[in-house]
Amino acid sequence: MKHSTRRLATVGAFAVSAALVLSACSAPADTGSESDADGGGELTEVKLQLQWLPQGQFAGYFAALDQGYFEEEGLDVEIIPSGGDIVPQDALANGDVDYAIAWVPKVLGSIEAGANVTNIAQIFQRSGTLQVSWADSGIESVADFEGKKIGSWGFGNEWEIFAAMAAEGLDSSSVEIITQDFNMNSFLQGDIDAAQAMTYNEYAQLLETPNPDTGELYTEEDFNVISYEDTVGAMLQDAIWADTEKLESDEEYQDTTVSFLKAVIKGWVYAAENPEEASEITLDAGSGWGPSHELWMVNETNKLIWPAENGIGIIDEAAFNKTVEGALSAVNESGAALITEEPPAGVWTNEYIQEALDELEEDGVDTTGDGFTPIEVTLEEGGN
Repeated sequence: MKHSTRRLATVGAFAVSAALVLSACSAPADTGSESDADGGGELTEVKLQLQWLPQGQFAGYFAALDQGYFEEEGLDVEIIPSGGDIVPQDALANGDVDYAIAWVPKVLGSIEAGANVTNIAQIFQRSGTLQVSWADSGIESVADFEGKKIGSWGFGNEWEIFAAMAAEGLDSSSVEIITQDFNMNSFLQGDIDAAQAMTYNEYAQLLETPNPDTGELYTEEDFNVISYEDTVGAMLQDAIWADTEKLESDEEYQDTTVSFLKAVIKGWVYAAENPEEASEITLDAGSGWGPSHELWMVNETNKLIWPAENGIGIIDEAAFNKTVEGALSAVNESGAALITEEPPAGVWTNEYIQEALDELEEDGVDTTGDGFTPIEVTLEEGGN
């Protein structure tokens, strides 16, 4: 399928309501009433649904908004957060938004239930999920989960746990799954043997907490950390999803998709090259984290994206198939499966992200980040 292209313009720079809408303009523009950056046409309105509140996990999208990259591509983008009350892929499938950010296994479950959506860009190339226990717990691998209290947030975040357990031959009923809040309080209070954590968020919460026995902040030596990226249970996470039917039939939507992806790529390049500024952008966008926590979050998120050997957003077929295999093998403690059959053909495509990458590379944008080096971040107490 041939898409029209447009040249890239010059590349330039938790405590909020779930109803908050962040826009490229001070207020949503009326359809057809706003001119593009060159004054030669109207901006196309686009709604992007996040899977959580504004924070460094989404730094690239907020950077694209803040730095005017969406507008340069002729787009007026609204970024719509969710505090867990909105399922991104459902909002997309229902036609409420144009694109959505969601983890692949969660969407596979929705697709089996009838959602007609397609992965158009795999932003996170690596899993950021951890299972964290105390250093003296004896929990050093997934095989040690048996008989333990294993924490999980639920809401579809638990499937890596069960896929990894299945690979070890462990029945899911051999553990007690404890539903934890999106913090580490239950773990610190001793209610959980091994808590779920993201590299970019909950793990930092531990490292910015004082050890009551010493008065000093906890250190990495205080914990055993199991990274699901190192297990068979690793699954692909933050991806950009689009409306399958519109991709197949709506030429304007196809062109918008390429333009949208170009701006997003530039946003993530900015976040990689300017993590301090990117963290300030997400703080200004409404993140309720402290500044050192937010900078840690941006830095760790960048590690899940860069370097991108084949170009940021390219979907690796082997990694996608591994996620499907894990989803097929995962059975929760109640005996329920995430999916029971292979997803349909067309569940992912590299067509649009490749076109966006090609156009940006012609303009000299580094889309692989071969030279990417994360910064060193010092966490302060409470993330301040």
